[in-house]
Amino acid sequence: MEINWYGGGCFRIRGRGATVVTDPFAPESGFRLARMAANLVTVSHDDPANNYVRIVRDDPYVISGPGEYEVGGVFVIGVTCYHDDQEGARFGRNTAYIIELEDMTICHLGDLGHVPTQEQIEEFDGIDVLMIPVGGKDVLAGPRAAEVVNLLEPKLVIPMRYRIADMDRDLATVTRFLTEMEAKESQPEDALKVTASQLSEDTRVCVLSPRR
Repeated sequence: MEINWYGGGCFRIRGRGATVVTDPFAPESGFRLARMAANLVTVSHDDPANNYVRIVRDDPYVISGPGEYEVGGVFVIGVTCYHDDQEGARFGRNTAYIIELEDMTICHLGDLGHVPTQEQIEEFDGIDVLMIPVGGKDVLAGPRAAEVVNLLEPKLVIPMRYRIADMDRDLATVTRFLTEMEAKESQPEDALKVTASQLSEDTRVCVLSPRR
């Protein structure tokens, strides 16, 4: 499996038989995404920073809410949560996605703004790769993001939704999260290539450089 990050919450997850794109963003969010192909697109909530599905070609299947789905051999569960810590009173609902692809379980938390409840934690059981927002403001900040990682116990963590040169400038950088995770020496990688057999039981943080 190969995972590329484009900034914000936008990833391309490419397996042998299917490709998934998460939270593609509109140009006004920072820069213009290049068109990409995928079988499946997930949208965590209805906002230009997360729902610009027209950038994805080949007529993908779009999932934009909670439920259970199977698309071309990819299993997806959408879990209802919130974009803030007031049960959506400020910024509304958010959908986190559990994606089963190539013998791995990937969880994309979207623009999560609160620590999950015990019931939600049980739904997130057995995560191999966790994509988690860490920039603060209207999503989890570094310390609370680290708390969520400790609760979910994934094998691999990829931070997202933090300040980079041309996007999310009003958010914090990834530094505080790395400090909380005691992963200050993590060097950004251009892409992540990983198989289930390469994952260890100990949680590892992987910082990706945004693909341009």
